[in-house]
Amino acid sequence: MSSDDCKVGGYDVPRDTILLVNAWAIHRDPKLWDEPNSFKPERFEIGDGEARKLMPFGLGRRSCPGSGLAQRVVGLALGSLIQCFEWERVGEEKVDMTEGRGSTMPKVDPLVVLCKARPITNNVLVAA
Repeated sequence: MSSDDCKVGGYDVPRDTILLVNAWAIHRDPKLWDEPNSFKPERFEIGDGEARKLMPFGLGRRSCPGSGLAQRVVGLALGSLIQCFEWERVGEEKVDMTEGRGSTMPKVDPLVVLCKARPITNNVLVAA
């Protein structure tokens, strides 16, 4: 819903209007894409400007059906990594958190660390 009066695509949209995004039409718009109906996965490789136009899982009610599960699993996986392993930097320099390009905000320089399993790992990660 729009929180304020605004203009979208030249149209006046009053406050509290539900806006629907037609991702199908956007992904097949010849003004945005070179050969929009052709299967060309190379257009989404890093460094190509077309990757920012992609909405791979849709938006709103029609979005990715696995996103709720993914959010829970990521939390579980991250918690397990923190609880079960000791982490150390490889060098003495601080970790560079500069963001790279891409929809997942990758780091410019990959993180390189050493990890050592803690004794609790067998209790947490091994099925009973």
